[in-house]
Amino acid sequence: MLTRRSFALAIPLFAASASLAGALAAAAVQPTVEIIALPHWPVQDALKPVRAFLATTNGHVKVVELDAESPAGEARLSALGLKGHIPILLVINGSYHFKRADGAVVEFKDFPAKAGNPLGLNGSWTVADFKAAVKSALGEQKQ
Repeated sequence: MLTRRSFALAIPLFAASASLAGALAAAAVQPTVEIIALPHWPVQDALKPVRAFLATTNGHVKVVELDAESPAGEARLSALGLKGHIPILLVINGSYHFKRADGAVVEFKDFPAKAGNPLGLNGSWTVADFKAAVKSALGEQKQ
């Protein structure tokens, strides 16, 4: 039988468990960014603005880095349905696609779009697209 005293003692326990559940739910929605890339220049140079931006998220984004030439990197690329020479792949919450505000879909694959990339490996994305996608995953307004 639930007495008044046991009920009064149970209230703090319920409050603590609700607080813990809220904290666990917040932790569960933390976006994950996978950087799957070749470990050498010019790839690492092209990733500098991406890493600099991720550093500003104050730990709100989980970052996983994989060497694209390692067995784990090759397995991850294969799991995403990709094969071949892919110098850079950025995956946000399991997807490397992002729909811009203008409706265009970009893939965070190969180098960011700009002049002078090696071998013409220009992707369809920009660092601004990547920032918008991460902000969207964080639940922030698109800018």
